[in-house]
Amino acid sequence: MSDEEKPAPLKHEILDKIAALVTAAFGLVAALAWNDAIKAVFKEVFGTADAIGPMLLYAIIVTIIAVILTLIVARAAAKAKGS
Repeated sequence: MSDEEKPAPLKHEILDKIAALVTAAFGLVAALAWNDAIKAVFKEVFGTADAIGPMLLYAIIVTIIAVILTLIVARAAAKAKGS
């Protein structure tokens, strides 16, 4: 078995899985925590929680934040693997 064919060390695999789980957890916890609060704010400001425009803007902003946090976690995991 050459160096290229060796499986990743267990420590690296564990770091990968932990990074993936933490990333998923961030998204889920944030979504659950803010869902009702955002609906209440929309209802207060727009009169209904079903306003399409503001909901789309909200979804875009949350997606951008999730992507940024995912990149930060992925870079931290890569840095930890490199050391």
